[in-house]
Amino acid sequence: MEENHNTELRKKMLEEQIAGRGIKDSRVLAAMEKVPRHLFVPESMRDRAYEDSPLPIGGEQTISQPYMVAWMTDLLHIGKDDRVLEVGTGSGYQAAILCELAAYVYSIEKNPELAAGAEEMLRSLGYKNISIKVGDGTKGWPEEAPFDGIIVTAGAPSVPQPLLDQLAEGGRLIIPVGSKTMQVLTVITREVGKFQAKQEGSCVFVPLVGRFGWQKKRML
Repeated sequence: MEENHNTELRKKMLEEQIAGRGIKDSRVLAAMEKVPRHLFVPESMRDRAYEDSPLPIGGEQTISQPYMVAWMTDLLHIGKDDRVLEVGTGSGYQAAILCELAAYVYSIEKNPELAAGAEEMLRSLGYKNISIKVGDGTKGWPEEAPFDGIIVTAGAPSVPQPLLDQLAEGGRLIIPVGSKTMQVLTVITREVGKFQAKQEGSCVFVPLVGRFGWQKKRML
């Protein structure tokens, strides 16, 4: 009964928050409808899982609002044979969406507890096309580069050079860039070795902490 209720809430989320706000890619819509978002939030927050808002997941991190997940995924233009890097695993919800669309996903999380929880949940749901590691996401995952797509789920003061270096020819990098309190969602494409950036709109994410992001001393 509860599962039926969550399915209905997910369909309503899709109609009102995702498709209703302009996301048209059928693969993205199918992934958003399939992945059980309520399993990626703390039990105490599950009754709010399908609201159009971010929710706290512990470790001073949040799960992004459903529309933001869909919007960033849509902008990434993931092909079924693509290899994608995610910076900021969090609870694993965005990673699950990526797993539905890409051939393989590499995800980096700086918080060990969040990384372990995300991996356990993703495995329990049957996702095998993903590797998660604990580390500084601003450095990327050079051993597995280049990536057809890179998605950063935290706000950066500037675009980390290692992520640009690890972007494949013809690839796309989605990253919020700006201050600690407000960013602009930026899409960077690599064509013939050159990078082109396009700003898509304002957004608010938790800070991207790391060697090539916000450093602890700069956040005081």
